[in-house]
Amino acid sequence: MKKLFAILLCVSLIVACASIFVACDEEPEIYEIGFVTDVGQLMDKSFNQGTWEGVVAYGEANDITHKYYQPANGDQATDDDRFNAMKAAIDNGAKIVVCAGFLQETALKRAAIAYPEIKFVFIDGYPLANEDGANITNVAPISFQEEQSGYLAGYAAVMEGYTQLGFSGGGGGSNPACIRFGYGFVQGANAAAVAKSANVSIKYSWLHGAAFGASTELQTMLSGWYSNGTEVVFACGGSMCQSAFAAASANNAKVIGVDVDQSSQSNTVITSAMKGLSSAVQYALGKFYAGNFSELGGVATVLGAANDAVGLPTDTWSMTNFTVEQYNNILAQIKAGTITVDSELASKPASMSNVTVEIIE
Repeated sequence: MKKLFAILLCVSLIVACASIFVACDEEPEIYEIGFVTDVGQLMDKSFNQGTWEGVVAYGEANDITHKYYQPANGDQATDDDRFNAMKAAIDNGAKIVVCAGFLQETALKRAAIAYPEIKFVFIDGYPLANEDGANITNVAPISFQEEQSGYLAGYAAVMEGYTQLGFSGGGGGSNPACIRFGYGFVQGANAAAVAKSANVSIKYSWLHGAAFGASTELQTMLSGWYSNGTEVVFACGGSMCQSAFAAASANNAKVIGVDVDQSSQSNTVITSAMKGLSSAVQYALGKFYAGNFSELGGVATVLGAANDAVGLPTDTWSMTNFTVEQYNNILAQIKAGTITVDSELASKPASMSNVTVEIIE
């Protein structure tokens, strides 16, 4: 019996040792492209998802490994949390890291200086400077002319026949992209109101959207708007759209989506103010893998209508009074510069000639 036990023990030791050697022999999987999310969930049907889809599309088309990283602590993520997510991507073999959202600035600057051999793409970003004041050349900042997309959404809504509008923005009034979307929305609504000799009212608020998430408070506020006559709300800020969809559905009202075509998410969506998140990411990754990252590094790349990077979705067009042909005509005028949209960061836009703006704080 003792002899049998000894034999079994030896066999167990041999198997265990073999397992250890096999484990040591296996190399960890490398992910060449890393993606660090903004606040909110990865599949938020909006900003994070649109950016991630660009990473996935490029990676799959070119057989390049890719992985996403969400900073710890969710909506309460700190700069350290964001830096740690970037470091995790680099530790996993990332050669280039795509970072979504302006909140990445401090962590991204730290990571870019600490890892000068790694390239970074800063979506919704701007050039970052080092301590000497020079632009950091391993960061490629890409931003969009969201004011143009917002203008088109506001114009479409009024031309479709809506005169009581709402804007519910994310980031608490400090997010440049959301500010541009909203300010453009007011300008577009006014232009259409002038064309129709109509008067339009817009409820305008940054309440309950600081964390870009859905909430009972936000849904309650929007339900109140709808019950008091608001016909359509431009819900601008990540997962906030879920609160808008619920409020609109309960009140037989409408929503304008943001960042990506959100029509598949709710039958309350009449259109979406889009920007080319996926195409911009693929453009930047293409530059990197072609050896031309220097064309983007440290340089402000701003994409708009002239680059086919903003606009409304026409494949899912559901409006009946405002046609695709009319939309294309307005879009062409923006591309040509015949129509210009003010991009000033007005978080609380004033009323205009045919639009009364009610700021709700």
